[in-house]
Amino acid sequence: MKKLVFTLVLVLTQILAFTQVRVENASFEGDAQDATTPVRWHPCEVESTPDIMPGVWGVHLEASEGDTYMGLITRKLGGWESVGQRLIEPLKAEECYSFSVDLAHSETYAGYNMPVKFLVWGCGQKCSKDQIIGEVAYVDHQNWRRYDFKFTAKEEINYIILEAHYMDGLSFKYKGNILIDNCSAFRPCRRAMLD
Repeated sequence: MKKLVFTLVLVLTQILAFTQVRVENASFEGDAQDATTPVRWHPCEVESTPDIMPGVWGVHLEASEGDTYMGLITRKLGGWESVGQRLIEPLKAEECYSFSVDLAHSETYAGYNMPVKFLVWGCGQKCSKDQIIGEVAYVDHQNWRRYDFKFTAKEEINYIILEAHYMDGLSFKYKGNILIDNCSAFRPCRRAMLD
């Protein structure tokens, strides 16, 4: 009986590892510098110039994983930053997935110091913003926290977008920031594996 349970656990672990969809450069590794899109990512908004942290714009929080992480901002005159990536393989329509990401906020980001909303989009085409697959109303903590998301893909998802945005309910634009690190792979939900 023990051998059967062990074999079943081993097989399920292998299936889960095989079916997950990995995010490339999920910890935004690179040389810390401003106005630089991390390797394997592309900008999705006009004037998206993400920063690879720490050490620029007065932000010195250590990475939650690896050596560096990414900072995105919102602007007082309107506009926000977002980056996207083509997934190694698509997420299937009508399938349930889960993923996680570490988020923080800096109160010393060169004047871009207000908390912002964090959005994750699933897209059929590059930068198309078809479905919100993750959302945090605002992030105002200066330490890293892990956020977990679960969603069902409405259509096939080939790209993802990570986006900083203004908090809901405000009638003005403002200078804010979000720090992002350690994106997990997209994993099938447990219930999908048992169906």
